[in-house]
Amino acid sequence: MPSAARRAVLVLLLLLGSSWPARADLTIFAGLQNAPAIRPTTGIGLGFGLLIVGWEVEIARTSERLDDLAPSIASGTGSVYVQNPVPINGLQFYAIAGAGLYRERLDVAYQQTDVHVAVGGGAKISLAGPLKLRLDYRIFKLRDARSPNPQRLSAGLTLAF
Repeated sequence: MPSAARRAVLVLLLLLGSSWPARADLTIFAGLQNAPAIRPTTGIGLGFGLLIVGWEVEIARTSERLDDLAPSIASGTGSVYVQNPVPINGLQFYAIAGAGLYRERLDVAYQQTDVHVAVGGGAKISLAGPLKLRLDYRIFKLRDARSPNPQRLSAGLTLAF
């Protein structure tokens, strides 16, 4: 292929790639996580998407509950998501899957750090301008943990930019 044709193909690809707006959002959330007991969880996530596919990094913390021998869990997760590209009546649905590290602690007697995977989904609901309500459900698979398959249900405020 001649160099002029290669340049034309490269320019065309760059123009096509730049015509899709990149979107980012920041979410602060709170919710409940189960296994072995229901307890509060909080976190923050930063996402970046191109039309249908996106990436998200999240950190979250679930509180300890000594009465039920429920350890605290701190996690960091990197995820990939797919979503409908254009909100339908203000709703944008997504499915998400990722992996990361977690640290489980119970008082001073127990601590475990290992890897986890997570899958889930949810919806972002337009509120006003760039502000959205995010409803999310995830199930985690924690390797070698006291509570190996906790589930989390959360709600948060998302700021798109």
